[in-house]
Amino acid sequence: MRYILAIDQGTTSSRAILFDEAMKVTAVAQEEFEQYYPASGWVEHEVSDLWSTVAGTCRQVIERAGISATEIVAIGITNQRETTVVWDKDTGQAIHRAIVWQDRRTSDTCAELRDAGHEEMFTDRTGLLLDPYFSGTKLKWILDHVDGARQMAKDGKLLFGTVDSFLIWKLTGGAQHVTDATNAARTLLYDIRKGRWSQTICDLFDIPIQMLPEVKDCAADFGMVRPDLFGREIPILGVAGDQQAATLGQACFQPGMLKSTYGTGCFALLNTGDTPVKSKNRLLTTIAYQLDGKPTYALEGSIFIAGAVVQWLRDGLKIIRDAKETQPLAEGADEKQNVVLVPAFTGLGAPYWNAECRGAIFGMTRNSGPNEFAKAALESVGYQTRDLLEAMHADWAPEGGNQTLRVDGGMSASDYAMQFLSDIIGAPVDRPQVLETTAMGVAWLAGQRAGVYPDMAGFADMWRLDRSFDPGMSDADRATKYDAWKRAVSAAMTF
Repeated sequence: MRYILAIDQGTTSSRAILFDEAMKVTAVAQEEFEQYYPASGWVEHEVSDLWSTVAGTCRQVIERAGISATEIVAIGITNQRETTVVWDKDTGQAIHRAIVWQDRRTSDTCAELRDAGHEEMFTDRTGLLLDPYFSGTKLKWILDHVDGARQMAKDGKLLFGTVDSFLIWKLTGGAQHVTDATNAARTLLYDIRKGRWSQTICDLFDIPIQMLPEVKDCAADFGMVRPDLFGREIPILGVAGDQQAATLGQACFQPGMLKSTYGTGCFALLNTGDTPVKSKNRLLTTIAYQLDGKPTYALEGSIFIAGAVVQWLRDGLKIIRDAKETQPLAEGADEKQNVVLVPAFTGLGAPYWNAECRGAIFGMTRNSGPNEFAKAALESVGYQTRDLLEAMHADWAPEGGNQTLRVDGGMSASDYAMQFLSDIIGAPVDRPQVLETTAMGVAWLAGQRAGVYPDMAGFADMWRLDRSFDPGMSDADRATKYDAWKRAVSAAMTF
């Protein structure tokens, strides 16, 4: 038997998943790691935690499957995007904690660049907005605030990468400093139309372009894992940022196909084919995947807080011990109450892009309690998704496009959340049998390149439906509830 090892390095945990020749999950290992919040709106990771949990889970999954590393023919890597790592080229040590995609410390920098009239240039070249979400201003912050970093960078002693680049560098023993087009497209430094780093933007940020990794296709030769890690050299053949990997895993290969992933955040991608569509509604133009040197583009809407709102119920309010408890609580909520939660804990993403907004709860009564909070938390994800879809369809609506939304990620396992999502968007929601679509996407990239898995058409034929959720809410109720959400967001942004 031949296996593909998928590394899924996420925001709160690292996972390793083994897929067999039939693309079935053989074994899974997962380790959570600590989140650091040194100031309001700041989020960091210890870079050593990212590496140790990845190496550890890879070893664990091989042991759990009872196989030899000689049976693993390729590795695929998917990762939390935008999270920024800068490390010493000689020692491999990070010069600062990783600054996480959720981090908002560069809000003022982005505002200054907007005020100076630069946003249109950034959007034209990168497809992105001037927002602290992306890597470029995080990298600039590290170079500005770590003693000696700017000079070390100019002397060629420092390397920058998103998490995939750092992991590949570690896995290959420093032999490869590379990334793929989907991760490069999230840095605010990459020209998605010309397919290269933008010298103009790097000069504006005073970032030496030599720090940046080589950009490859999503399916490519990314180097060989050093033999002492897992017992033999293994080629890394597939890399994609987590949301693009999920797009692949959901087989959204045709223009007009749409998927939404519910992890820590929520990310919806609409395949626009070989056309980079410029949004008029503050969505992102991004690369969905790049194969054989040809990029396929997408419109993306990003929500910062989705599954993280359930973590807040657990760790902040302490009204649940496990995410599974939210559904029975929500089902027991008082239907006469309309509690609305705007989970802007680290600002609001698309289509608002308000870095300063913070969370708020509206409509509480003396009788509001854990049931109503759980219901409001799950519903907030549906409301935010509708915001994204309305903006997407206003930007680009292909003739006869399929309005069905394919969903995945941990939160998609909640029948309550998915039924409300279908109700509030007024369209079918399809959940696949395999929810590990992010890991499956990069497993397919690596496996297809290794000759183990089928081509794109064959892979699309393998997609299987678990359950379809159809809207059952009346148009009047849908309009009333969504209007309450819009008013709540407006109030939160003006607080």
